[in-house]
Amino acid sequence: MKISELEKLKNEGVETLPSEERRRFLQFGLAVTGVFLGGSVLSLTSARTAQGQMGPMMGPVPPAGMFPYKPHYTMVIRQNRCIDCERCMEACVKTNQVPSYGYRTKILEQTHDLGQGQSERLFLPVLCNHCNRPPCVRVCPTTATYKDKTNGIVMMDYKRCIGCKTCMAACPYNARYFKEENRAIDKCNFCFDTRLSKGETKTACAAACPAGVRIFGDLTDTGCEAYRLIHRPEKLVWVLRPETGAMPNVYYMND
Repeated sequence: MKISELEKLKNEGVETLPSEERRRFLQFGLAVTGVFLGGSVLSLTSARTAQGQMGPMMGPVPPAGMFPYKPHYTMVIRQNRCIDCERCMEACVKTNQVPSYGYRTKILEQTHDLGQGQSERLFLPVLCNHCNRPPCVRVCPTTATYKDKTNGIVMMDYKRCIGCKTCMAACPYNARYFKEENRAIDKCNFCFDTRLSKGETKTACAAACPAGVRIFGDLTDTGCEAYRLIHRPEKLVWVLRPETGAMPNVYYMND
């Protein structure tokens, strides 16, 4: 099946964003304040704070109507709260029939050296970032992976998937695996088919977390907790691997 470049762009949802807006979309009213961990983590702060410190460079936080999808689903990860209990992973497996060899979400572990023989363990929950410019969608030869034009979720059409694994190689977050049962790629879809489409307001992992690590929400809803957390002027918010240009919709913070 030959897919034209125009079809690929439409499949990615690019046509909903003008080029200038795509370049600035990651900020969502946030301003860049620094880069940490060798460029792998971008530091952002509220544009309201940045205006006071650096002048009106970014403009105000855009109103809900300025976002390209409605709802526009997102997840905020309050990293410092994670205790690696793995209840989120267990809930995901049960809800989405994830096989023992597969995964839709993981918890990465890192040991941080504090000096003088002291160290601490840090836990980093990771999942599909449902990027605004998803590399996986761009490289798929059959449009089996696509960005839903109504809510921005990066989805899989298993019937179209030929199992070439090109999307797996392109994903900056290693968030996909090959599912033997249907010979297709599988990944997180924010529990759209198993929960959101049935009236639930949280993903399985967010609902199961006992420490409030994962906050699921809608970026077009200024009253939801995820939106409020991202736009708190006194807190830094970052994304993983911003240098890829994927513009992810999963944000991290310490709270």
